[in-house]
Amino acid sequence: MDIVFTFAAILGILSVAVIFGTDVLAAAVLRSAYADVDDRTLVQSAGRGHYYGDRRLPAAGITGVVMSVAACVLAFAGGSPTAGVLAALAVALLLVWLVLFARIAKPINKTLTDAALADVVPANARALQRRWESIIDVRAVLQGLALLAMCVSLVV
Repeated sequence: MDIVFTFAAILGILSVAVIFGTDVLAAAVLRSAYADVDDRTLVQSAGRGHYYGDRRLPAAGITGVVMSVAACVLAFAGGSPTAGVLAALAVALLLVWLVLFARIAKPINKTLTDAALADVVPANARALQRRWESIIDVRAVLQGLALLAMCVSLVV
C-alpha cells in the first residue's frame, strides 16, 4: 500500500505543480506585462493564452485533484492518518481554488478568448483583467499550500 500511496502522492504533486507554476507566473510576470501594453495587445495576449490554457491545463488540474484524493484514501487505508489529513487538506485547498476559478476566472477567460478570436476589444477589457487578477495571488497561495501539504504527506 505504501508504494501505491507514494505513487499517487507524487503524481498529484507533479500535477498540482503545473497549475501552481502557471498561477505564480501569472501573478509574478503576466500581471505586470499586461499592465504595460495597450488594450488590444492585452486582449490578444490574455485571450489567446486562455484559449490554449483552458484546453491544455485541465488535464493537470484534474489529475492533481484525483491523485490527491487517491493519496488521501490510500493514506487512511494504509494506517497513516497524518498523511491522510495532509492529503485531505490538499484536496480541500484545491477545491477552494476550483470554486474561485469556476466562478471568477473561467467566465473572464471565455470573454477574453472570444474577444481575441473575433479580433475585438471589449470596452471593459481592463476591468475584466483587473477582476481576473484580483484572485490570482489567492489562487497561487492555495495551489502552493496544497503542494506543500502533499509533499509533507510523503514524509510523515
